[in-house]
Amino acid sequence: MKIVIAGGSGQIGNVVARAVSQEGHEVVILSRKPTNTPWSMVEWDGKTLNRWAEEIDGADVVLNLAGRSVNCRYTPENRRLILDSRVDSVRVLGQAIAQASRPPRVWLQSSTATLYSHRYDAPNDEATGILGGSEPNAPDTWRFSIEVAKAWEQALHEADTPNTRKVALRSAMTMSPDSGGIFDTLLGLVRKGLGGKSGNGRQYVSWIHDLDFVRALQWIVMREDLSGAINLASPNPLPNAEFMAVLRKAWGTPIGLPATKLMLEVGAVFLKTETELILKSRRVVPGRLLESGFHFQYPDWQDAATNLCARWREAR
Repeated sequence: MKIVIAGGSGQIGNVVARAVSQEGHEVVILSRKPTNTPWSMVEWDGKTLNRWAEEIDGADVVLNLAGRSVNCRYTPENRRLILDSRVDSVRVLGQAIAQASRPPRVWLQSSTATLYSHRYDAPNDEATGILGGSEPNAPDTWRFSIEVAKAWEQALHEADTPNTRKVALRSAMTMSPDSGGIFDTLLGLVRKGLGGKSGNGRQYVSWIHDLDFVRALQWIVMREDLSGAINLASPNPLPNAEFMAVLRKAWGTPIGLPATKLMLEVGAVFLKTETELILKSRRVVPGRLLESGFHFQYPDWQDAATNLCARWREAR
């Protein structure tokens, strides 16, 4: 198969490209700043239709991961960049697919599990999950993230690609041992003795092992009956305090200092980021994947954390 990954020069793009290229598939990355990689890279700006669209014509799969990083302070300018970079890339990919003489069979479009409500009482699946934005006392930054997610999916819905199946990937945090990823960041805290609970520790952490992330994408590609919104998350999210305790045990660190909400807010200002990723309760489960017969290789955090810690050590 030929797989085109738009915005694929980041950590998740590398995870996917590495895995599928090892299986013999052709990979083409669309990137704002092409670099030397084992796979082909073609320049694009994420909003203008030009020669990169030739890669779409005849491709089997398009995976769009494009979007300005949310690891920043939500200033007015950054909010504009976060929203525009996502919606613009969806719209221009839709144009490229629509004009292709041989359009791809499936379009896998990034979305986010952040779309769901902050809650502790029950998990959010695709059928019964509560979309966020109306929670009492929710910070403005949380509401912004949900507005972005809704606009992202709306742009996909509006794309006129009748011959291409469209899937919105509502992804939880993808855990891989690669440098700079969320697992690397969390493990860094554990290694420094700072891997205790965050805030009250009750907020749920939804996650997916990188091998299951790739396997789920491959499963969706092969299943013609799967379209629309699909949650990419382990079936077993767990509270932050438990999540960090399991990670400490997997690494072999008995102690992890906790961080209060105030400490996190102050730290976020100095690190020029937001606390949403840490403090919002994301209790998301993969209802449609499980119903379709998909089996997770790492459904439980204990096994996943053990594997990831071992691979992190091996890589370094």
